[in-house]
Amino acid sequence: MAQIIDGKALAAQVLARTAADVAEMVAAGAPAPGLAVILVGNDPASEVYVGRKIAQCRKAGISSIEHRLPADTPEGDVLALIDTLNADAGVHGILVQLPLPKHIDAALVLDRIDPGKDVDGFHPVNVGRLSTGTGGLVPCTPLGVMLLLDSVIEDYRGLNVVVIGKSNIVGKPVSMLLLEREATVTVTHIETRDLPDVARKADVIVAAAGAPHLVRGYWVKPGAVVIDVGISRVTDFDGKTRIVGDCATHELDHAKAVTPVPGGVGPMTIACLLSNTVLAAKRSAVA
Repeated sequence: MAQIIDGKALAAQVLARTAADVAEMVAAGAPAPGLAVILVGNDPASEVYVGRKIAQCRKAGISSIEHRLPADTPEGDVLALIDTLNADAGVHGILVQLPLPKHIDAALVLDRIDPGKDVDGFHPVNVGRLSTGTGGLVPCTPLGVMLLLDSVIEDYRGLNVVVIGKSNIVGKPVSMLLLEREATVTVTHIETRDLPDVARKADVIVAAAGAPHLVRGYWVKPGAVVIDVGISRVTDFDGKTRIVGDCATHELDHAKAVTPVPGGVGPMTIACLLSNTVLAAKRSAVA
């Protein structure tokens, strides 16, 4: 049987370390790290995600500042708010919840955030620093993926890793992180030929395609480690809706270790967001 990598347990460890860091900072006379969250509109999924992030902030001692704006808020008003938050010394991290309404250019908004406060790690400056191995804030989900992998892998040197999906949010940044560990990385996408054959050569598979049960058992060689980043809602024949990942986990007993969906990468993403906020606060204190 494959080992199930418990993302909830690992996230709890990260959150405990983050809370301890916050307590140490405050005890030394520094202000609590502040995370500003901007939510434009009332997308139900976004409402849930923001609520979870704010709840975890409070548990860790991080000050959370909510900015909930109507769906018809002009783009210029969102940019002006970001400018205000960039200049606010009490705000160490800025998170703009995606997706944004169609009339707002998400790239323009994300690029407006001060790179030092970009706790999502999406700003071009942080992307460039990641690709060159020169620091910066790392995107939360790829950072969480690496922590999950670290729980079952000690040495990445020479391992064959297949990343399924080339998104700027997961596929590309996690590839950069794996390359830094001296893994041999193949990034695949919708145009990749013979994807099952490519996947079968992998010691590690990171599936981030957003395609329910794309990765089947015969795609995975015995002893491989599989990280399932995908999350989709599917409706069963009885009309019930459930959440599934990119991998047919029930077919992966021959793998060394797999992450569940839910309960794998998701909790780690939020934990790493808070960890990034504390890191941003520490860096601002010595800037």
